Amino acid sequence: MSITLENKTHGRYIGQSVKRLEDGKFLTGKGTYLDDLALEGTLHVALVRSLYAHARIVGINTREALQVPGVVAVYTAADLPALYAPGSGGRDARVVRHPVLAQGVVHYAGQPVAAVLATSRASAEDALGRVEVDYEALEAVVDPLVALEDRTPVHPQLGTNRALERKTSGGDVAAAFATAHKVVGARLVQQRLAPTPMEPRGVVAAWDGAHEALTIWSSTQMPHDLRSAVAEALGLAENQVRAVTPDVGGAFGAKINIYPEEILVAYLARVLAKPVKWVESRSESFVATIHGRAQVADLEMALDPEGKILGLRGRVVADLGAYILETTLGNAPGTLLMLQGPYAIPAIEVELVAVYTNATPTGAYRGAGRPEATYYLERLVDIAARELGMDPAELRLRNLIRGPFPYKTLTGAKYDSGAYPETLHKLLELADYKALRAEQARARAEGRLLGIGLTTYVEITGYGWDTGGVRINPDGSALVFTGTSPHGQGTGTGFAQIVAERLGIPLERIHIVQGDTLAIPYGMGTAGSRTLSVGGSAILNAAEKVAEKVKRIAAHLLEAAPEDITLTEAGWGVRGTDKAVSLEQVAQAAYNPRKLPADLEPGLEGQATFTLKEANYPFGAHLAVVEVSRETGEVRVLRYVALDDVGPLVNPRLVEGQQQGGVAQGLGQALYEGIRYDESGQSQSTSLLEYNLPRADQMVWVEAHHGDTRSPTNPLGVKGVGEAGAIGATPAVVNAVMDALGVKHLDMPLTPEKVWRALRQELGR
Repeated sequence: MSITLENKTHGRYIGQSVKRLEDGKFLTGKGTYLDDLALEGTLHVALVRSLYAHARIVGINTREALQVPGVVAVYTAADLPALYAPGSGGRDARVVRHPVLAQGVVHYAGQPVAAVLATSRASAEDALGRVEVDYEALEAVVDPLVALEDRTPVHPQLGTNRALERKTSGGDVAAAFATAHKVVGARLVQQRLAPTPMEPRGVVAAWDGAHEALTIWSSTQMPHDLRSAVAEALGLAENQVRAVTPDVGGAFGAKINIYPEEILVAYLARVLAKPVKWVESRSESFVATIHGRAQVADLEMALDPEGKILGLRGRVVADLGAYILETTLGNAPGTLLMLQGPYAIPAIEVELVAVYTNATPTGAYRGAGRPEATYYLERLVDIAARELGMDPAELRLRNLIRGPFPYKTLTGAKYDSGAYPETLHKLLELADYKALRAEQARARAEGRLLGIGLTTYVEITGYGWDTGGVRINPDGSALVFTGTSPHGQGTGTGFAQIVAERLGIPLERIHIVQGDTLAIPYGMGTAGSRTLSVGGSAILNAAEKVAEKVKRIAAHLLEAAPEDITLTEAGWGVRGTDKAVSLEQVAQAAYNPRKLPADLEPGLEGQATFTLKEANYPFGAHLAVVEVSRETGEVRVLRYVALDDVGPLVNPRLVEGQQQGGVAQGLGQALYEGIRYDESGQSQSTSLLEYNLPRADQMVWVEAHHGDTRSPTNPLGVKGVGEAGAIGATPAVVNAVMDALGVKHLDMPLTPEKVWRALRQELGR
């Protein structure tokens, strides 16, 4: 049974903007990232990667590479058993899993072909150029719309490039469009994005022959999944594999997958009985780590004369890349699920087709399907407002869902709680929308291109179950165990606040243990903004078990009834009196059988799980103000206001950090970022010189605001916040630029050249 934290949104610790407890070691350079691990006798792996997007491997000559000093071995697929990275899909999916090393044919530029093993990383990398690979080039398909035609199958054994086909529908779509006053539509492209975490991927593995056990360190979001995948691939029992996550410098969904390199390094460590290490370079990351988004949607929206949305129809084509990794097939169905968004749309029919191409596999990237759905809807709503001559805010207000909640959408989502019109009204008030429009009119009279863009969104967060544990030591300090895994979000601070609130332990006396499958036997890691609602609820349940035992011990020490014991400023005391004992006194008694009630065992700890039976649905509204230079086409974001409702805030400072970071990534997609391929499938974006991440001077400080609509799905009442900014920012910024330019649509990224050309075309009419 789950315990509710007394429905409190603010307390001594809960609701307070506590500074991150984790940051001391990072600010002083004492963190330990994957590349900092240095085991004695480590062998280093460097990978020969395909130069072709599609080619037959005629032969591989390793003789010269083996002559390089320090090189121990060079492996090809012929030297390995059939090893694959995990890849999953539903019964209706055509799944082709990613081999650890290419087996006869390469299917994207950057695919691993051979592995050089050496006593130093430098030696391994020196030998790469001496591995001679003879390729027979084959025709490549990199455009997902071309892949639909099936003229060039990426995997001939399938006979098609279509990996998944689904449809979502409800209501009378034909009637909606037949009776519509206005039908608006557009082709909307979600470009490929590189997640680009601060720290690229890496893995170290070591075999302990004495205990017949493998330890694998990886910058993963899912240590327990990694343990299971490695055990299965190597034919080991799970109790023979320990997965450890050191400090992780960002992930954004890209490190959910178990990649070929992790399976390869684990295998080599096992067979050689030596530590083996591989660390990804930044240029490798652009071709070997999954890409995000990568969709093309052709959608139409039907509206009546008053702007009421009558229906939505069309097709979404998702580019999967060459192989299926664990998250590759999850994004596009998520787009279908969330395509109704926050709007009361009575008729929907949208087809999804996911296709293979000769490109890097795609997968989950901050939002994973929800940003795509929101972008499509919000662009169509703005296009409709333009066609109808209505204010975009008013058109949204006329169509937002008003409940009752829970609300079941035509696409199959079940919104747990919401206040969509109220949130948009509040945003317009916070931004002073009327004054902004008046300022825009004055700017236009002066010849300045000022634009205002809006987004209203709803997303889905949380899934599965997780474990939590709280152990109070004899000195009153605490260890907190969680099956979730950190990669920079500050979750340890939030977890400590939950335990401190329930047990009265000072935050500095709480230590969080996570990311180690030996310390935490089971867990589901971190993804889908699930950490606080699922992991935090499990920890709360564990803390509640400890609190019940604390009450019994305190009652025994104070000669009172357990039901009269409560947590006070003075400690654990008798309600209505000044009699109290400190947690330290309780903890000391807990480990002394002579001071315990006869029926209590020594010790003071609790273990619990929490299962999220239904997802929760954060929502919000964002507003962007931009100015476009007529001379250069450069877009400058002048102001950004975000109102995100994620339920009660355990730590507002952490939430605002997530809002700022999410908006930065959403703005990056709108204006700067994009993976580009040429016609042969060669990536044109293999370094930070070619892939344009937003800089600090291009960002705007987000005016971050919060709603407080509780979720009934978990005892904390919280919803996920990690992806909100990336969902809301992209369409808000694009809508603002289109508003400034007065054009229907331009595809992202809205680079200065693209905007400048659009201005020249508009002026030439």
